[in-house]
Amino acid sequence: MSKPNPFLSLEFSILLPPTHFFLDPTPLSHTDFSFFTFKKSEVECLIRLFHSLVERANVRLNNFGLDRNAFRAILHSVFGMTDDMLMNRVFFAFDKDNDNCINAKEWVKGLSVFLRGTFEEKLKFCFEVYYLNGDGYISQEEIFDMLKNSLHQQSSEEETDEGIRELVDITLKKMDYDNDGKISFADFEKAVKEDKLLLEVFGPCLPEAKVECQQLKLVKGTF
Repeated sequence: MSKPNPFLSLEFSILLPPTHFFLDPTPLSHTDFSFFTFKKSEVECLIRLFHSLVERANVRLNNFGLDRNAFRAILHSVFGMTDDMLMNRVFFAFDKDNDNCINAKEWVKGLSVFLRGTFEEKLKFCFEVYYLNGDGYISQEEIFDMLKNSLHQQSSEEETDEGIRELVDITLKKMDYDNDGKISFADFEKAVKEDKLLLEVFGPCLPEAKVECQQLKLVKGTF
């Protein structure tokens, strides 16, 4: 894959005319701004950036947003993410209305957590990314799949599977506090609060601190 480009070399930070706001059928109201960690001026900039990205991705305007492929390209180019499984899961975590398309409101709300979220917000976000089937629990099978996905460069698939099963057992012993064979949010929260290194234990789904800092500076620098 190509080397991550710092916010696409700033070319997507060019502010578009206000007329582009009408493209989204669900524009942000004044009350929406209270839910973000961005200033109102930063939110407005991110919305203009969103419409620029939609146009550059050649997404049909009747979708009013970014599809999964366009969003994955942004996660890679802007935030340096390379894991296909986790990029898909991040897309679904952003896509709150489950319409397979990220609209302007979902874009800003997602970035609010992604770039400026509190520890609690990022904890909830990571857990949402990790429970793959949407049932609110991280099962043994999901842990196995995510760890295997992270360790796929091992020499032998048979050796890899055996080692991963051992890692699954170790993970459950450390994080499954109620011993029900799966990890609930309460389990995950308790484990991560005891050891913050477990926040992304099943794979990176947040931007690195260096990348996060770069993007925040670029958002601020567009005014």
